[in-house]
Amino acid sequence: MATTAPYGSWASPIKAQTLTQGTVRLSEPAIDGDDIYWLESRPSEKGRSVLVRLNAQGLRQDVTPHPHSVRTRANEYGGGSYCVQDGVVYCVLDSDQRIYRLIGKELTAISPEGDYRYADLTLDSERQRLICVREDHTDSGTEEKAEIVAIALDGSGETRVLASGADFYSNPRLSPNGTQFCYLCWNHPNMPWDSTECHLAEVSEDGALKNVRMIAGGEDESVFQPQWAPDGELYFVSDRNNWWNLYRWTGEDAETLCHLDAEFATPQWVFGMSTYDFLGPNTVLCTYTQEGYWLLARLDLTHGSLTRIETGMTDISSVRCGGGKGLFLGANAQHNTCLWAFRPEGTEALVPLARSASTDPDHHYLSNPEPMTFETADGEEAHGFYYPPHNPDFVAPESERPPLLVMCHGGPTGATQTALNLKIQFWTSRGFAVLDVNYRGSTGYGRRYRERLKGNWGVTDVIDVSSGAEALAQQGLADPERCAIRGSSAGGYTVLAALTFRDTFQAGASLYGIGDLEALARDTHKFESRYLDTLVGPYPAQQAVYQERSPIRHIEQLQCPVIFLQGEEDKIVPPNQAEAMVKALTDKGIANALVLFPEEGHGFRQGPNIERALEAELYFYGQVFGFTPADNIEPVPIAHLKEIH
Repeated sequence: MATTAPYGSWASPIKAQTLTQGTVRLSEPAIDGDDIYWLESRPSEKGRSVLVRLNAQGLRQDVTPHPHSVRTRANEYGGGSYCVQDGVVYCVLDSDQRIYRLIGKELTAISPEGDYRYADLTLDSERQRLICVREDHTDSGTEEKAEIVAIALDGSGETRVLASGADFYSNPRLSPNGTQFCYLCWNHPNMPWDSTECHLAEVSEDGALKNVRMIAGGEDESVFQPQWAPDGELYFVSDRNNWWNLYRWTGEDAETLCHLDAEFATPQWVFGMSTYDFLGPNTVLCTYTQEGYWLLARLDLTHGSLTRIETGMTDISSVRCGGGKGLFLGANAQHNTCLWAFRPEGTEALVPLARSASTDPDHHYLSNPEPMTFETADGEEAHGFYYPPHNPDFVAPESERPPLLVMCHGGPTGATQTALNLKIQFWTSRGFAVLDVNYRGSTGYGRRYRERLKGNWGVTDVIDVSSGAEALAQQGLADPERCAIRGSSAGGYTVLAALTFRDTFQAGASLYGIGDLEALARDTHKFESRYLDTLVGPYPAQQAVYQERSPIRHIEQLQCPVIFLQGEEDKIVPPNQAEAMVKALTDKGIANALVLFPEEGHGFRQGPNIERALEAELYFYGQVFGFTPADNIEPVPIAHLKEIH
């Protein structure tokens, strides 16, 4: 018999500790002969990123010795932090950002000492060198310089610049016979999903690049993941037809392999991303997204036919192939992320190799996402996923409607996913309804939808999150007087803007979010330093627009309680953003809370901090909306708490 209790007060087996205990974050899978590698970021080890190997006999072992962590900070977000060939690993260590060769447990520095960062590593075995992107921070008085370099493997540190002059580089890739070379580059103010250039070059006898030419990309075209097929042909993804589709370079032009109203790419926030690879000379294993769901498929290059592979997954990424098998990370609404092996000829086509959590939560307590498309206040459409409150042990009083928590994904160029998200299930199993919004500007719905946010950040996204909440309230699925909104990073800005410029929400949580667009334009790192040129307008020429859309400039309009959760070492959105908002709210007498986390940057990696942040937010909503959580939570100091009720 279910117990009757108010929404928000339900006891749930999905604790904050469920998110961290026995869990890891899987990334960057790779195949080396019969061995399979991947990275595990472990909250239990303060977010240490460990390289793991699984051999053909099923023996699993950590490759990087304790306490080393494999992580590059290039572009701040990193990625592409290692490569491996014939059992020899080349990786970037977080401690000093140098590249090391790892044989057994012995680490040998390959890159020279200096204020450099490296990413997107690839081997040139014939010339005994490692090719990668280098970020040069040696001149503190200027913006760091990006280049593609070749580093000798003999330990001398000898470095040769292969490409320079652009603001950013990625995807340096050598053809199978070593005679051709491709890479991506782009320049301020573009982000890689706005405009990239795909360059093709010949490799001269002395290893330099010659006859370099742009073969795809340019203004209003984003090229993603150029990659060589086993036969030496070059492939890439382009959004020239509105959708990120697969193309092949013919030597004179690019031909589309499969025109589909779907996205075979995702925004390139980190290095080393992969949505397709070659199962064989004529077969591509690929993933693509439609209407918010990711699918796996085989593309027959001979006939141009795309055949979907039934996996049961709705979130798929990091596709890698080798030796006739494929790897990918996959999850769905009921199961945590796993590293999967796809063996097209085997009786068991899909085999789990590694899990992000030791167990999946009891499915009886999970709320299933329901896709929804809703009309926005300005007459267009936006998308999202609605999660109803769900817990078999409890029912709410008959007349009560649930509090609503609207979630804003980061980026803002990004998208929400339908994979099992325990941060969502934490809320729904306690009696919250959740709306996870893919506001206009999100990816997965074509370039035109993605570009609806250009010049409109703080306007269009705010309209969409508010319209989604109002749609659910009108349908009786949420209490219009208990609507909260939460988001991290760029999503945190949408939170603060929605609380300031709309009256839909009664509370909010900003996780390392942005309150002052001007401060962000002045203080943030190189990769995003001109991002706001397209989202808001050029700065300082459009200073008035920045001020108009900055919540800190209109604090008189913000009338409801806010909690701020912030890493003290955040270089992307510095702590002064949260501290300025807290001071302004405190001076005004509006209830607010600030929880600072030492040794955390942009995003929380340490288990205790992840747990504290989630519980602090629940405690805060309990105080705002007048319910008592069933959890035993350390109270959070709330300024002007008496003003809430």
